[in-house]
Amino acid sequence: MRAGPSQEEIRRQNLGALLRYVHVHGATSRTELTTALGLNRSTIGALTADLAAAGLVTEGAPRETGRAGRPSLVVRPESERVYAYALSIEVDRLRAGRVGLGGKLLDQREMRRPHAVSIAETAPLLAAVVKEMQESVPDGSVYVGGGVAVCGMVRREDGMVRLSPNSGWLDEPLGEVLRGQLGGDRPLAVGNVADLSALAEHTRGVAVGCDNLIYVYGDVGIGAGIIAGGRPVTGHGGYGGEVGHMVVHPNGRPCGCGSRGCWETEIGEHALLRAAGRERLLGPDAVLAVVDAAGRGDASAQTAVRQVGEWLGFGVANLVNIFNPEMVIFGGTLRHVYLASAAQLRSRLNAMALAACREHVRLRTPKLGNDAALLGAAELAFEQLLSDPLDAAP
Repeated sequence: MRAGPSQEEIRRQNLGALLRYVHVHGATSRTELTTALGLNRSTIGALTADLAAAGLVTEGAPRETGRAGRPSLVVRPESERVYAYALSIEVDRLRAGRVGLGGKLLDQREMRRPHAVSIAETAPLLAAVVKEMQESVPDGSVYVGGGVAVCGMVRREDGMVRLSPNSGWLDEPLGEVLRGQLGGDRPLAVGNVADLSALAEHTRGVAVGCDNLIYVYGDVGIGAGIIAGGRPVTGHGGYGGEVGHMVVHPNGRPCGCGSRGCWETEIGEHALLRAAGRERLLGPDAVLAVVDAAGRGDASAQTAVRQVGEWLGFGVANLVNIFNPEMVIFGGTLRHVYLASAAQLRSRLNAMALAACREHVRLRTPKLGNDAALLGAAELAFEQLLSDPLDAAP
């Protein structure tokens, strides 16, 4: 029989639980930590002292209190000192951020991504942005790792992009290339944009407290981050959630993945712009222009928005029947399409989804907006530190 955990193992688990709680919830009193973690006051005090000695948290009096008597000390994450780099590789742009412990976005940069740029060309662009941000990092700061969000199928174990049709990438070693460009000995993790956006919205966005959700992310391609029972659903190899490639129209248009009639051929940017007679344009600005024109009464734009809204509802109804989520979130350019076609989407959902599955579904837009992917990538970067603070802290 395996012996039970040692006192040291229990201590490390508790350190991780306390740091994770403060990372997610922000400044927290000792009293609240005692209740939330089920530990006594002296244990909370000892754990806090260890984390403070490691430079991961600070402890002090609350900034304001309306209660009489001695207030409980408040534990705060060292957001300005302990940080990770978060990168997001999207179809038309590259984003980079420095994110402090506690999910605080300390610095952010963005640039246009040239069309059909290879990984070998993309990595130096991101490395240059990170180097630029490093110049403004205060002395004494601690870098714990990096996280990357990418539009495509990602092998989580090593950051290999197995397929990204709209980038032209096939079995590209993104993780390896970026590690070589960024240097250093800290970990770098890679994940799918939709998965990481779902993680961020669940951790500190519109889906806090919601343990069954689907985050549908759209630009040229379509993907979904799925959380069920509070846990990400990523599949055996990490490739789950490729809802853009579920076939909804067998005799429909060819898809970049090699199939025909995939959902993304009916609701992606190309579909909306083609239906509006603007197929020569591309990108978020072009999508916003169609949505704006529809709001101003342009007949072609209105027809395009209604058509895409119908197909959006068609696919969402299938996902609702399969996963029975509490919430569906529409991110990327789908945010604008959803807001403009909510009536068509809800009508299609009501007509197709089973009543028991749809009756409690809330349809929402991201609270974190375009920052969701960066904040989700940062969560990947912080995971090792949160799991074992004393072992992972530099």
